[in-house]
Amino acid sequence: MIYDHRTYVCKPGMIKAHVELYQAMGFAVQSKHLGKPVLWATTEVGDVNSYVHVWAYKDLADRTAKRAAMWADPAWLAYVKKSGELGALVHQENKILIGQAFAMA
Repeated sequence: MIYDHRTYVCKPGMIKAHVELYQAMGFAVQSKHLGKPVLWATTEVGDVNSYVHVWAYKDLADRTAKRAAMWADPAWLAYVKKSGELGALVHQENKILIGQAFAMA
């Protein structure tokens, strides 16, 4: 099992609008292709302009196939366009994490 851990940082004062847009246009279509996230959370302490989401995949091939299908979906492309127009995002960091068997039992 691998985990795609993504951290996004928004401009100050823009996170609420960005999360609302994602909830309205992005979450359903992304979940349709990737499954429900392991975690989708905003930050309460630290960089309060950031949020994290984590998606689980069987392996990198599973991730590649699911994300390709998502990027071919017109509803996802419409969300990405609106997100770009909103202009809230300033930084993104992605990590691929490998789950360790002893902690997953």
